[in-house]
Amino acid sequence: MDSKLKKQTLAALLTLCLLTGCAAQTARESVSAEGTQAEEPSNTSAVADASQMTAVEDVGTEGMTPIHAAELVDGVYNISVDSSSPMFKITDCELTVGGDAMTAKLIMSSDSYGYLYPGTAEDAAAADAADYITSVVENGTGTFVLPLTALDQEVPCAAWSRSKELWYDRTLVFRGDSLPLEAFESVTTAETLADGAYTVDVTLAGGSGKASIQSPAALTVVDGAAAATIVWSSANYDYMLVDGERYDAEIIGGRSTFVIPVGAFDRPMRVIADTTAMSQPYEIEYTLTFDFASIAAVQP
Repeated sequence: MDSKLKKQTLAALLTLCLLTGCAAQTARESVSAEGTQAEEPSNTSAVADASQMTAVEDVGTEGMTPIHAAELVDGVYNISVDSSSPMFKITDCELTVGGDAMTAKLIMSSDSYGYLYPGTAEDAAAADAADYITSVVENGTGTFVLPLTALDQEVPCAAWSRSKELWYDRTLVFRGDSLPLEAFESVTTAETLADGAYTVDVTLAGGSGKASIQSPAALTVVDGAAAATIVWSSANYDYMLVDGERYDAEIIGGRSTFVIPVGAFDRPMRVIADTTAMSQPYEIEYTLTFDFASIAAVQP
């Protein structure tokens, strides 16, 4: 074969290889964009130690009462999730309830994690790969579907990093107080109470633990709707947000005082209180739980 023919043959082979490689790459990108499970490396036996992890944040609150599927109405709901790691960032979560089962579709901020495992990182490293929950990649975002036994309880899980090829321990809490009241099979409201003035025990959770509120709190019922007077331990709160509505403080006796609606009893109610005690105003998330059994009428 003369040199000219050899050169033509090599050029043709090189062109074919390039076209084949480009086609394969295009196919892989197309599959990933359409939401197919991405292929992962086979080494999933390594576990991150403490030196390889960022600071772990506490999730959940003391005294949480787990909420099971039987307590919820079948349906699909958006739900808030607390994560013990800022590196495991969940941008959205969809809760599906059906019968006695629940699943959570976690939509991540990126596709950094390839697998999720319901258990510890040590458990995940020793488990069969068939037991892993594989990420589905859609337009650069990873999605996992995780089975749940209950809301409002700590859920240990392990996340496998694509880049580090390590399992990381994570703890998640799926927040029952972020669901609408219509999601619950049974809700205790003020509808059974006669119009009038009452007191009710109220528990505060969240924040740094330094703030407190007065309990029992004054409770007023009019036409089946209840409103509670919340008295904080200082005058440092200038407004509260309840169900997106703003309520401004009245300073009484050197304490920030608010009158806010109570939609349900015996269930944590998420609120936000804005504090002016820091160098700049700062909104802090709390939960308030009103104890229906403690309600007592105020004698005229």
